Amino acid sequence: MPQAVAEKKLDLAPVARIVAARAPFTEGDAISALQDMQDAYGYLPRQALDELARLTGIPVAKLYGVATFYGQFFLQPHGKHTVRLCRGTACHVRSAPKILSAVSRHLGVGDGQTTEDMVFSLETVACLGTCFLSPVMLVDSQYFGQLTPDRAVKVLETIRGAGRPEGG
Repeated sequence: MPQAVAEKKLDLAPVARIVAARAPFTEGDAISALQDMQDAYGYLPRQALDELARLTGIPVAKLYGVATFYGQFFLQPHGKHTVRLCRGTACHVRSAPKILSAVSRHLGVGDGQTTEDMVFSLETVACLGTCFLSPVMLVDSQYFGQLTPDRAVKVLETIRGAGRPEGG
């Protein structure tokens, strides 16, 4: 992450609004508050987590515990679209490594990275639970199955062009 991003002064007003909307705030509100914070910032910035802890009295370590337990939360800037490629056995034997290579090359990022334009974040996952579609890719909440390297790249090109292709 560039140093300028890390040191940038963050507008913490959204955190105050999120806490105020849940008054009286309890630990049971933490997950929904973190979801709203991520909607506001695109990820969970350190400054925002510190402010949430300060305003609610919930230890920041506990908030980090929640944020790191659930896969839906991101502690670093994240792309507009999340691309998850399955690396499970069924996908692996049906050329998932070639698909990952093509997608990674096309986006210019590796597993766990985000494109410079913040459009895509690429992740590999152990299993997407859709072996009948293998090899499969999940973009946001839409599955694309029976992929080839070319088809996976075309899906991403379509999404980048603001269109939404039909799922596979």
